[in-house]
Amino acid sequence: QVQLKESGGGLVQAGGSLRLSCVASGRTEISHVMGWFRRAPGKEHEERDFVASINARGDITEYADSVKDRFTISRDNTKNTLYLQMNSVTPEDTASYYCGARLPFRTIVTRRTADYVYWGPGTPVTVSS
Repeated sequence: QVQLKESGGGLVQAGGSLRLSCVASGRTEISHVMGWFRRAPGKEHEERDFVASINARGDITEYADSVKDRFTISRDNTKNTLYLQMNSVTPEDTASYYCGARLPFRTIVTRRTADYVYWGPGTPVTVSS
């Protein structure tokens, strides 16, 4: 089992930056493919939207078109921590952000929410205009 906990959310002005972190605990001796997903306000009954994902070694990444060239996903396996650097944010980036992890040995970096089985509780990000 892997437990995930996000932090770093908050209120930011449009055009600003924010860095989210996700600390993994539990059985972290095997690095997992991990990703960031988000869910906008009022869409609590909808599936989370893909934001970015990264392989275990940190050298393969995928991004949603809406965040490409603005957001950067990275990880520090020595600290069991996943990051999302968010730059040039817009009000459309307002959402709760969740980190997810795939099962061990599932090494493909994917965009599908259903491929991620471990989830954190989320951290809210609000971008003011």
